[in-house]
Amino acid sequence: MTQDELKTLVGQAALHYVEAGSIVGVGTGSTVDKFIDALAASGIKVAGAVSSSVRSTERMKGLGIPVLDAAEVQRLGVYIDGADEIDHGGHMIKGGGAALTREKIVADLAERFVCIADESKLVQALGKFPLPVEVIPMAAAQIARRFADLGGVATLRAGVVTDNGCHILDVTGLQITQPRAFEADVNQWPGVVTVGVFARNRANVCLLGTAEGVKTLRFD
Repeated sequence: MTQDELKTLVGQAALHYVEAGSIVGVGTGSTVDKFIDALAASGIKVAGAVSSSVRSTERMKGLGIPVLDAAEVQRLGVYIDGADEIDHGGHMIKGGGAALTREKIVADLAERFVCIADESKLVQALGKFPLPVEVIPMAAAQIARRFADLGGVATLRAGVVTDNGCHILDVTGLQITQPRAFEADVNQWPGVVTVGVFARNRANVCLLGTAEGVKTLRFD
């Protein structure tokens, strides 16, 4: 199967975790687009969705799925989103679509994070995919120097302004073997809005698209 077909497969599989009448958290990206399309076509009537990006909000509204503001919701049963990388402990790198801060906010509302991805995203250690870091613009150069001290090379993502009005640094050359400690450390650097390591808000379940079908990885 093609990568696009695998994305369609896991998007449809994620419907198993959506309860009728519930409010569902919805992430961002091409794999999530497949889930949104599947949800709209499924006939499952949800009370609404909390979206992590303008892109997903517009897609859901266009398909008749009601979108709620995160401030209106105290808890979500499930958050469904993709990943740029996921390890065997459910820790992820996210932010390839520049929505990492809002994704982390919505993930923090959810009791369960269901990651949907194709098998190319499963890694032994995080870091091969460039690590996105959302930063306050005036701090970008300083933060890049701090990553250089760790052996990383931080590059400003050209022409990108996040939904929060911030910039993205993409960091290469890292191998993140202690994701939770790394996330906690970098998030404390002045000027960092959010680092794209999802360890505190790691996946509970990963629906992995493979040539043999959907493989379910559980990290509870």
